[in-house]
Amino acid sequence: MRNKQKGFSLIELLIVVAIILIIAAIAIPNLLRAKIAANQASAVGSLRTLNTSCIAFSTRYGQFAAALTNMGPVASGSTASSTSADLIDSVLSAGTKSGYTFKYTAGNANQSYTITATPITAATTGQNMYFTDQSGVIRVDTSGTGASVSSTPIG
Repeated sequence: MRNKQKGFSLIELLIVVAIILIIAAIAIPNLLRAKIAANQASAVGSLRTLNTSCIAFSTRYGQFAAALTNMGPVASGSTASSTSADLIDSVLSAGTKSGYTFKYTAGNANQSYTITATPITAATTGQNMYFTDQSGVIRVDTSGTGASVSSTPIG
């Protein structure tokens, strides 16, 4: 009498592995696209936050901030001032958030400003570049050349 072995045959295991690989091949590109879209949405949200913070800073101190860090959190035990206004979090005031680098440039006598948001790695963190200034309009560049005041406003 022959003993029947329990378990899967090699062919059955190979079929299961092949099915898992096919599913992964379909899912991974969608996951990467979703991550890029989330990073881009986060960059636009951060630019809106920065515009609001710049207006609040200007209202309080009579001019726009000299640097992005001036709108950052205060040290423990300190009060808000023009060098640390406590308007944005420490992550955003450092200039990098959700796969984007934010560059703040103060204008002449701190009466204007420009902010650009550039993806850290275009292939994996984002594809669009963004620009905003004291007008509050957020502009996008999808060509990869860099967003500026002449770029298309986002809808």
